[in-house]
Amino acid sequence: MKNIVLICAAGMSTSLLVTKMEKAAEAKGDDAKIAAYSIAEVNDVVKDADVVLLGPQVRYQEKTVKDAVAGRIPVDVIDMLAYGKMDGETVYAQALKLLEENK
Repeated sequence: MKNIVLICAAGMSTSLLVTKMEKAAEAKGDDAKIAAYSIAEVNDVVKDADVVLLGPQVRYQEKTVKDAVAGRIPVDVIDMLAYGKMDGETVYAQALKLLEENK
């Protein structure tokens, strides 16, 4: 099972995106756990994550998150256009690409 963590300012703005990403994973037949959390929860939630995606509004926290994962897993910022459109398929594809590149 893929464990994809989304990080945003309060963990709320990405909830619609999570739902759309879950639908994209289901359409591919993938077993994925996708959840959104606030930046304050990073240290607790990255322990079991396979990939972390940051909402564009917290892109300034990228170094903090990368430090928290210590190179163990990929961290990237969600494309602003895909985020704005709540394009779950594109963001899910971004997560899969990161996972594939970091095998």
